Amino acid sequence: MGTVLDKWLLKTMYRLIGRPPIRISLWNDAKIAPHHEMPIAHVHIRSRRALLRLAINPELYFGDAYSNGDIELTGDLVQFLEHIYRGMARSKRNWLQKLIIHWQAKPRQNSVHGSKENIHQHYDLGNEFYSLWLDNKMLYTCAYYPSPEGLLENAQEEKMHHIARKLLLKPGETVVEAGCGWGSLALHLAKHYGVKVHAYNISHQQILHARQRASEEGLDKLVTFIEDDYRNIQGKFDAFVSVGMLEHVGVNNYEELGATIKRCLKEDGRGLIHSISRNQPIRMNAWIERRIFPGAYPPTLREAMDIFEPSNFSVLDVENLRLHYALTLRHWLERFEENTDKVAEMFDEEFVRAWRLYLAGSVAAFTTGSMQLYQVVFAPGESNSVPWTRDHVYRKEEEAEWKQVM
Repeated sequence: MGTVLDKWLLKTMYRLIGRPPIRISLWNDAKIAPHHEMPIAHVHIRSRRALLRLAINPELYFGDAYSNGDIELTGDLVQFLEHIYRGMARSKRNWLQKLIIHWQAKPRQNSVHGSKENIHQHYDLGNEFYSLWLDNKMLYTCAYYPSPEGLLENAQEEKMHHIARKLLLKPGETVVEAGCGWGSLALHLAKHYGVKVHAYNISHQQILHARQRASEEGLDKLVTFIEDDYRNIQGKFDAFVSVGMLEHVGVNNYEELGATIKRCLKEDGRGLIHSISRNQPIRMNAWIERRIFPGAYPPTLREAMDIFEPSNFSVLDVENLRLHYALTLRHWLERFEENTDKVAEMFDEEFVRAWRLYLAGSVAAFTTGSMQLYQVVFAPGESNSVPWTRDHVYRKEEEAEWKQVM
């Protein structure tokens, strides 16, 4: 009876993940494999409990099973996950799976207090951990590759110039940044474009690191790092920028974010929001939301319009950098794999496997189009101080002019 049940559960799980070209075996030697093509990976499930959970909700329990060793996977993890993403997008859930997903714990709330808790769980794992696999300036957001053969460090530098050009920054202007990470963008804008920056962040470790860098680089007169929530931004600025924060805001807070930007932006100001997104309004992967990125939700472009429309902002430009993020993540994953011994010493092997899966899954999500990455440029609706064309975005000689002014 057990064997019959096991085989039924195995077939159910295989159907749920879209019948990908993988071989799956169980602890009791039962197995399933593609009929007409060579498997690209082999998954071994060690227990009936793990199989049952995977058959009920593979999206949530695969991550736990992979992390704690309840399943073994041989083969290319990214390629395997790409097939899973494509297969699950095609598969249909039965009524039980839909019910379970409906009653899963909802994403954590992003109130002022809730946001700080959520950010602490992910970003305060330690600067040493992130320094092992990010670029030398600690940028934890999508890079910009003028060529797919580019290096990560160069691409992150290009990303910051790309943003500055879109914002049409001029020496002496003021910029406010919401969610500044370890401070690299704020410092870059001050150093290369001669602007004064107020940068907000609620991660204590990141703010300490950013302030130290500002002091070491002699930029503490131009850049002020403020440990506070974006909702508490004070002052009037020529430009607003936020890179990688919107995913942590929550759609229920988008109108409030828009009102905050409107309050702090001058009448002829410009703004840019850089965010992970989706084509359809789907919640973050349940395992990532629970174990890695609590409170995260990547909005659709339509949902993001709730930031702009109620506050009468005009959207001037939208650019999709999905493939740039897939490449950024591949570079992060490669560096992470080079340092897994050090990561295990800091945490443990389960943490290593969880973060390997998170990074590999993110590569697969952007490669398959499950996730998008948008940069949205906007301005007050009544402002005529807007670019006539998009030529300025690619006119690199202007950077040299601004550097000479400094």
